[in-house]
Amino acid sequence: MECPHLGCSVGSLPLDSGAFPRGSPSSWSCEECKSDQSSWICLTCLRVHCGRYVSGHALKHFEDHKGDSHCVCMDCSNFSIFCYRCDEFVVNDTELGKVQKIREHLQNSENAGSGSDGERKRKTQDDVGPDNKVLKANEGGTLAATGLRNLGNTCFMNAILQSLSNVEQFSCYFKALPAAAQLGGKAAGRMYHTRRQGDTNVNLVEEVRKTLCSLWQGNQSAFSPDSLFYTIWKLMPSFRGFQQQDAHEFMRYLLDHLHRELQSGRNGEVPESEQEEASGDKELDGNASVVTSVFGGVLQNEVNCLICGTESRKFDPFLDLSLDIPRQFRQKKSKDQEPGPTCTLHDCLQSFTDLEELDETELYYCLKCKKRQKSTKKFWIKKLPKVLCLHLKRFHWTTFMRNKVDTFVEFPMRSLDMTRYLLEPETAAPETAAPETTAPERCLYDLAAIAVHHGSGVGSGHYTAYGCHEGRWYHFNDSTVTLTDEEAVTKAKAYILFYTETPRGSQDPTGRGAATAAPGQTHADTLCSSGRTEPSLPCV
Repeated sequence: MECPHLGCSVGSLPLDSGAFPRGSPSSWSCEECKSDQSSWICLTCLRVHCGRYVSGHALKHFEDHKGDSHCVCMDCSNFSIFCYRCDEFVVNDTELGKVQKIREHLQNSENAGSGSDGERKRKTQDDVGPDNKVLKANEGGTLAATGLRNLGNTCFMNAILQSLSNVEQFSCYFKALPAAAQLGGKAAGRMYHTRRQGDTNVNLVEEVRKTLCSLWQGNQSAFSPDSLFYTIWKLMPSFRGFQQQDAHEFMRYLLDHLHRELQSGRNGEVPESEQEEASGDKELDGNASVVTSVFGGVLQNEVNCLICGTESRKFDPFLDLSLDIPRQFRQKKSKDQEPGPTCTLHDCLQSFTDLEELDETELYYCLKCKKRQKSTKKFWIKKLPKVLCLHLKRFHWTTFMRNKVDTFVEFPMRSLDMTRYLLEPETAAPETAAPETTAPERCLYDLAAIAVHHGSGVGSGHYTAYGCHEGRWYHFNDSTVTLTDEEAVTKAKAYILFYTETPRGSQDPTGRGAATAAPGQTHADTLCSSGRTEPSLPCV
């Protein structure tokens, strides 16, 4: 957004090097807590403080100074500008271009510091203390993990990309694709094209491939996904701009567009064996892609008329399941009240599959009664996917505002048993009852990644992600990646969980099974998520 407070906040700022702190900007630490994570420099007084998701000293510095001054600050890592009075990232500049001059000065200082000190080493977190602070690396150890720079409220995108990079069945497929520049002839010209793009061709599959290939190489501390973000702007108009977006909604749009591009064989044709499997699927029509092969499952939706007893069944493909947090766990307890039972992921799954009586606004039209009647509805899972994506519905609309359900949901790190939610043989329609329905082969899942939303969700918030790579857990906070442990992961208030299928006949002690790069079973291109996708939420 364009900030009206730049003139009074930045106008009198000197540009001589002596006024700035010593050293490279990425090494500056908070004056109050000495943390060098998420450091921001005030563009009025040039004092450095930590961001609101560390200890919030930059916000406190602004609140301690009344008026328009001290409200504009710059990120010491990616040099983006944020205004606390506007509560938004800033894209404009002063009439004299003061912001850009400051940015260039800091970039030059960073480059000079990198040249003299050598390549900066990544920090690790071999142990997580009670205050969840990042600990320094032992023995000068480095990480192969790569962060993603925040381009201006793009933490929602970064959290999803980092989560998907830790889903090996998905990420290995893209990494194995040939680069678009290597494809000749017609294959190179098949780019995703819409009317809004004018004469510019863009390829979402190629940009996702390049981004995923840039992660886990260890040759840079952070990668800037600006090319991918530019492509997303062109293909998904609702995500244009720098306002915060809902990570789940973004994930669904991203997977949908990737599926449609891959259907037409861009970057690589779908193998004939998979095409045959897709065409042989009696429940679903359409071509397969790695998206539906990895994330695709099938629900059976069962509706019964309470008047005449007529039963209606239909099958819905899904890429993720949106789960309500049961109402009994949403009540906020006062300090004097004893804590109640902990909500578990199985409570949410059980609520999703429980028999439900439809209310007056959702009356079912009974073909036998020829009118809308009271009825019951129940979901069964007919076919489980290779990667089970579970979305916890933490945002709900009330009469006047949108609230966040901040309830902690306990989830298993490994061996999530989905057997009890599978379609029972006696409930299956005779024509659909199949051997794999009566004897499901895979029911256990291990956690691969989670996306977490921090904040109230009403005007503010931030997304981070946790992911397991080669048996070790990492925390991804935009450009910062830290090594963490399972205890820290289990304490997170998950928003989206990614579970990978446990290999048959094996129990991996690390909680992660061996993953395959090539897609397996196929599903159709009809992509749907159970439950309504929540609207986008604003954030800082």
